[in-house]
Amino acid sequence: MNSDNLLILSFILFISAISIFLTHKNLLMILMSLELGLNSANIALINFSFIKQSLEPMVWVFILFAIAACEAVIGLSILIMILRNFKTLKVDEIKDLKEI
Repeated sequence: MNSDNLLILSFILFISAISIFLTHKNLLMILMSLELGLNSANIALINFSFIKQSLEPMVWVFILFAIAACEAVIGLSILIMILRNFKTLKVDEIKDLKEI
């Protein structure tokens, strides 16, 4: 797989992540689309690392992996608390967050 194909794959994944984020009303799907967007950025950074023959983009990949892991842990814990209190994960049905 050459560098152009990896960039196209990264772009397609990022566009699909944006479209999922904007169209879905389920909080779990929104969180998963954020993860997909971060992974598409990682694919692009790895591709740029191979193009430039440098290790600097790889360092950013590790930082993005750490950010994605922290975002997943915090996001899932918030989703569990919202599910316990509101009994749903749909954005439209969660109107008042003061009840938490």
